[in-house]
Amino acid sequence: MKQEFNADYWQNRYQLGQTGWDVGAITPPLRDYFNQMPNTGQRILVPGCGNAYEAEYLFRKGFTHTYIVDVAEAPLHHFSERVPDFPKDQLLLQDFFELGGKYDLIVEQTFFCAIDPKLRADYARQCANLLVPGGKLVGLLFDTTFEHSGPPFGGSREEYRTYFEPYFEFLHFETSYNSIPPRQGRELFVELRRLGV
Repeated sequence: MKQEFNADYWQNRYQLGQTGWDVGAITPPLRDYFNQMPNTGQRILVPGCGNAYEAEYLFRKGFTHTYIVDVAEAPLHHFSERVPDFPKDQLLLQDFFELGGKYDLIVEQTFFCAIDPKLRADYARQCANLLVPGGKLVGLLFDTTFEHSGPPFGGSREEYRTYFEPYFEFLHFETSYNSIPPRQGRELFVELRRLGV
C-alpha cells in the first residue's frame, strides 16, 4: 500500500533530527501498563516504532518476543546501536500495512498519528489481522486537533471508534490520566481486544 509519507520521507526526518514527537523515553501510561503485564512469553509488535523506547523497556523486562517495525532504516539502526543485544531478526524494515505474522499485543505510540488519516481504517483492519483472537491493541491516541498540517495528525475519540468497532471490544478508551505534561488531557489511553475465537 502506497503511503504519502513514505520511507524516504521518514528517513529524512530522522537524519535531520526532525523528531519533535520523540520524548526520549517511554511515556508513563505505557510504562505503567507494561509493569502490570505478567506474561513475558507473548509476541509483541511495536509498529512505526521510531526510536522504540517501548520495545527497549519491554525487552529489558524480559519480554524477549518483542518485534519492532518501521519503513525507515535510521530509527532501526539507532535502536540496534542503543540496544545491541536485541535480536536482529526482530528488527523489521518493512511497511506495517504489508506485514504478516500473528501477535498477542500491538503497542501504539505515535504511529497512528503519523500515517495519512486516509489510512486509519486500514490501520484498524491490519491490527486486527495481525492479532490473534483475544489479542490486544494498547496505546495512546491524540484526542485533539493540531493547528499545523501533519504529521502528527489529530482527531477525536468519536472518529476513532468508527475505525476500531468492527474488529475490537473496547476495554479502555478514556483520557489518559498520566500523560506527560505537554499532552495532558489530549491523549486517549486505549486497550482494545480483538474480537473472534
